[in-house]
Amino acid sequence: MIILGIDPAIRTSGYGVIECSEKGEIKVLDCGVIVNKPKMLHTECLRRIAGGVAELLETYKIDCAAIEEPFVGKNSKTAIILGMARGAFLAKLAENDIPVYSYSARVAKKAAVGNGSAEKEQVALMMAAQLGIEVENILLDATDALAIAMCHAQRALHYEIGDLLSSKI
Repeated sequence: MIILGIDPAIRTSGYGVIECSEKGEIKVLDCGVIVNKPKMLHTECLRRIAGGVAELLETYKIDCAAIEEPFVGKNSKTAIILGMARGAFLAKLAENDIPVYSYSARVAKKAAVGNGSAEKEQVALMMAAQLGIEVENILLDATDALAIAMCHAQRALHYEIGDLLSSKI
């Protein structure tokens, strides 16, 4: 099973593509970020996000995607902008009939590190250790995306598909 993990944002969206065997062996196929410059219009950012997803879908035979759930802080404008970025990912995945599962950052961190309150650096170090990657060369948004993908892989291997439907969007 090939899983695309996504940590959405309008300026720096992380992605991680992993391959998970039925035995639970996980291999990183790709990870990185889709970067949009600070002064870029939101519409251009969304176009670039959709284009980045399209490239990943052309390169890998993605079976499903896991995306970080949005969180609502005190700033509603930030939540709306995050929702736009998330929508660009979801629309492109839906166009390609890719099932998408949503996990909170807390659930993904708990699956990756064992602590739902872990800092981004802790997640990065654990992903490096578990997946054999050089963490110094990877942005934190990409390691967060790998953690989301791994969270879904763990759940897909250990739960019946019916149990996963509660997180499917």
